[in-house]
Amino acid sequence: MDEKHDHDEQLLRGRVYGADHEDPGPRPGHDYRELVGGPLDGLLLDTTGWPPAAFAAGAALTTHLGRHGGSGRSHYTPREGDPRHWDHTGDTP
Repeated sequence: MDEKHDHDEQLLRGRVYGADHEDPGPRPGHDYRELVGGPLDGLLLDTTGWPPAAFAAGAALTTHLGRHGGSGRSHYTPREGDPRHWDHTGDTP
């Protein structure tokens, strides 16, 4: 892993995916899942208001840090037995 990528990952820890850089932290009363592995490792995904069926499907999240750069998506699915953590399952263009 190169130095810039390592620095980017450290900046993301504890932040909410898609949140404004000025206000990156979690908000009270919201429901979050922690992303594990892959380019979004350590980010929190705000799932407040998601319908139950959406949790089984997981999420395909856009990121410039993934294998496919700015046009790619990183896929995360709920961890069996621990649905608060979502594991990286791959990247797509």
